[in-house]
Amino acid sequence: MIRFIFSIFGALFSLVTLGVMMIALTIGAVFWIYGRDLPSHEFLKQYQPATISRIYSGEGQIIDEFAKERRLFAPSDEIPDLVKHAFISAEDKNFYVHKGYDARGMISAAVDAVKSRGRDVRGASTITQQVMKNFLLSGDRQAERKIKEIILATRLEKSLSKEKILELYLNEIYLGQNSYGVAAAAQTYFNKPLADLAPHEAAFLASLPKAPSDYHPVRKKERVTKRRNYVLREMAENGYISEELYQAERELPLKSVQNGDFEPFRDQLPPRDYFTDEIRRQLSKDFGEEEFFSGGMTVRATIDPDMQTEAAEALRGQLEAYDRGLGIWRPTRKNLPEEVLGDETQWREALAKLNLPRDITLEAQWYPAVVLEIGKNDARIGIEGVETVEEGHWIPAKDVQWARRLNNDGKLGPKAKVAGDLLRAGEVVMVRRMVADSDGSFIRWTLRQVPQVQGGFMAMDVNTGRVIAMQGGFSYQHSVFNRATQARRQPGSSFKPFVYASALDSGYTPATIVIDAPIEINTPQGLWRPRNSSNKFYGPTPLRTGIEQSRNLMTIRLAEEVGMDIVADYAERFGVYENMGRFLANSLGSEETTLFRMVAAYAMFANGGERVEPTLVDRVQDRFGKTLYRHDKRSCVDCEAQLLPAGLGPRIVSNRERVMDAITAYQLTSMMKGVVERGTAARTVGLSVPVAGKTGTTNEAKDVWFVGFTSNIVAGCFIGYDNPKPMGRGATGGGMCGPVFQQFMKKATAKYGGGEFAVPPGGHFIKIDRFTGARLSDDASGEHVVAEYFRDGEEPIFGITFDGGFAMGEGLPLIGRDGDAGAKQVTTSTGKKATVGPKASFGSLSAGGLY
Repeated sequence: MIRFIFSIFGALFSLVTLGVMMIALTIGAVFWIYGRDLPSHEFLKQYQPATISRIYSGEGQIIDEFAKERRLFAPSDEIPDLVKHAFISAEDKNFYVHKGYDARGMISAAVDAVKSRGRDVRGASTITQQVMKNFLLSGDRQAERKIKEIILATRLEKSLSKEKILELYLNEIYLGQNSYGVAAAAQTYFNKPLADLAPHEAAFLASLPKAPSDYHPVRKKERVTKRRNYVLREMAENGYISEELYQAERELPLKSVQNGDFEPFRDQLPPRDYFTDEIRRQLSKDFGEEEFFSGGMTVRATIDPDMQTEAAEALRGQLEAYDRGLGIWRPTRKNLPEEVLGDETQWREALAKLNLPRDITLEAQWYPAVVLEIGKNDARIGIEGVETVEEGHWIPAKDVQWARRLNNDGKLGPKAKVAGDLLRAGEVVMVRRMVADSDGSFIRWTLRQVPQVQGGFMAMDVNTGRVIAMQGGFSYQHSVFNRATQARRQPGSSFKPFVYASALDSGYTPATIVIDAPIEINTPQGLWRPRNSSNKFYGPTPLRTGIEQSRNLMTIRLAEEVGMDIVADYAERFGVYENMGRFLANSLGSEETTLFRMVAAYAMFANGGERVEPTLVDRVQDRFGKTLYRHDKRSCVDCEAQLLPAGLGPRIVSNRERVMDAITAYQLTSMMKGVVERGTAARTVGLSVPVAGKTGTTNEAKDVWFVGFTSNIVAGCFIGYDNPKPMGRGATGGGMCGPVFQQFMKKATAKYGGGEFAVPPGGHFIKIDRFTGARLSDDASGEHVVAEYFRDGEEPIFGITFDGGFAMGEGLPLIGRDGDAGAKQVTTSTGKKATVGPKASFGSLSAGGLY
C-alpha cells in the first residue's frame, strides 16, 4: 500500500517536474525566438537626445529657441534626488533592486485585470522596460511587445548602470505641452530649474507619464491633484520624504504656468522676429533642418537688440506714415459674434483665439481690440490685456476723421466724421495708447492698422559683415516673409554706383564729362526712350554731378562707353547678382536683387574695396561646445606672444580679398557723399559724422530705396507693395527711405561713432568745378568747387566729353547750372564737335528707365 502511494507521488512528481521543464522550455523557446532579431541597445550608451537649439545675443541673453521636441538635456548628476524619487515612487518603486523587470508587479497587474474582468488593465512596466519601449519598440499593448521589452530590459541592465538608465528615462519621456524630459517640463509648468522644485511640484511632474493629456493642470485640475497626492504618499511610504512633509505638501494648491500662477518662460524672451527666423532659415540650409531643430545648437547672433528695436521703429513709422497719408481705413474682416459682446469673459476668450499681430510697438504697444458699442459720436472698445474701467475705453470721433472706410464692394465711403462712419459693432481692430510727448501721460486710445505697403531694412558693420539689425516687414506675426533677404526687387538708381565703379576702375575720373541728352534705343519690345526724373537734359556734366543728381541718361551713356560686360562683371563681383543680364536698361537697376545683397555690396565701398561676407551669426557650437562655425576668420599674429611692446596690442591680420581698387572706392565714396550733401538725399539725410549713400526710385515708384554708410556702419532700406504697384508721384527713395535711414543711423552713430572716410595712399587732390569739370586753382572756393582725388602719376585730361556712341540731336533744350535752357557745342570722345539743341522729343518709360 505504502509502495503504491509512493509510486503515485512519484508519478505526480515526475509529471510536475516534466510540466515545469516543459513550461521552462516553452518560455525559454519563446524568449529565444523573440530575442533573435531584436534591435541593438548598444547605441543607448552614446545617447544624444533631440534637444532645443538656442539663439543668444552678443550679451549672452536667450533671444529665441527652436525645437521639434522641446527638450533640455539634464545629466543624471544634475537631476535632484527629489525628482528621481518622485518618478521612482510613481512608476517603479523597486527600480534599484530589480534586474530590468518586476515579476511581482506583473503578477499583481494580472490579478487586478482578472478581478476587474479586463476593465483595469495596466502595463506594470518597469522604468527600464519603458526606456526600451520608448527607444526601440512600439507602444502597443501586445504580449509579443511585452516579451521583447523584458528581454531588452534585462540586456540593458547588464550594460548600463541604474543611474544611466534613469537619465535616459527622465530625459526622453513625454510630459505634455510639447515638453520632453523633466528639465523642459519644469520650465514649461513652473518656469523653474529642476533644483528649485518643491516636493509637490516634483510629484506633479511624476504624475504625468501615465497620461499627459488626461492630467492638464487647468482642465483636469482635480484629477491631477489626486494623482499628485498619490505620488506624494508613495514617496512618504518609500521613505523619500517625511510624514510631516507629506501632510504639508498634499495640502498645497496646484499652481502652474498654465493657470497663470507663474510667468511663462516664453514671455521672458522677445517675440520671434525676422532676425532670428532668418538665422533659422540659413542654418537649416547649412546644417540640415533635422540637425538644427534637434541638435541642441548654441548660436551666438550678431544682433544688437537696441538697434534691432530702432530698426523696427524706424521702418514701421515710415510705413504707417505713408499708409495713413492715403486716408483709407481697411477693416480687418475679423468679427466677433454679437452675442458675446455683452459678456466680458466671452469676448476676451474669443478675441484671444484670433490670429492677430501682437508684436507691434510703434510709439506704444499695439493691442487687439473689439468694438463693443457704437455711440452717437464715439465707439466703445474692449482691449485684450487691458482691464475694463468703469467709464469704458472709447475711440473718439476726432480719431477717425483722417480716413474713409473701404467697403466690401471695394468702394470708399465718405470721409469719416464720427466713429460709426469707420467702425461696426463686433469688428476687431488694433489700438494703441496716445500719450503726451512732454510727460508720457495718457490722452486717449487711437485706432491703428497694419499698412498694406511693406519694406525691409538692414544694417551691418562694414569691416566684419556682422548684421546688427534686420527688419523684414511691418510685423513678423502679420507676415513672416522677410523682405530684407527674400524679396527680389528692382534697385533702381541705387544700382548706379556699380556702373560708376566700373568706369572709375577703367580710367575715368569723377571729373570726366559725359553727355546728358536724349537717347533712343530700338529694342525687341519697341523704341525705348529713357529720361531723367526731372524730364530735363543738362548737357555735358561731370560724373560726380551725374551720380549726385541721379542722371539716367548719363548712366546709360557711361555704361555703353565702359561696356555692359564690365558693368555686369562688377555687379557679380560685388554679389549684387549671380548672372546679370547684359542689357543697358539694367544699368539703371531694372534687374531684381535683394536688400541683403545690396547692403553687403555697399559695405565694400565703405571699407575701401575689400570683400566682406554678411553674417547674422558669430559662432555656432554643438551640444558639447565644439565650434561648428565661426565667422571671424582673421588671424591674431601676437595673441600667443608672452610679451608685447609697451602701448601696443595684438595685431589682427585680415585676409580679405580685394574686389576693387582702394582709390576707386574712395573716389566713389566721395561722390556718394555729394548725394547726401547736395543731391537726391540732401533733404532727409544728414548726420553728425560723414555719410555717403545713394537713393533709388523705380519706374512709377513701385520700389523706393536708400542705401548709405558711415565709416563703420552700412544700412539700407526699400519700401514697396508685395505685389508691386505705383506708390504715387511723391514717393521717392530720398523722401521715404531717407528718413528711415536717418532715424536709425542717428542712434547707430551715437552708439558706434564714426569718422572721416580713410584716404588711401597713392593719390592727390585737385579742385574742379562740379558743374563743368574744369580744373580750378588750389585756392578756389565756393559752392561749385569740389576737391577730387586723382591717382599719382595719372595726369587727368580735362575737356574730353563722352557720349556713349549715341547719335546727337541738334537744337535740344539743355539746362545749365542755373536751370536755364540753351544749346552747347561739345567735343565727343572721337574728337569731333557736336551741338546738343532744343527739338528732340522723348517717350514714356518702358523696360528700365529707372531713376
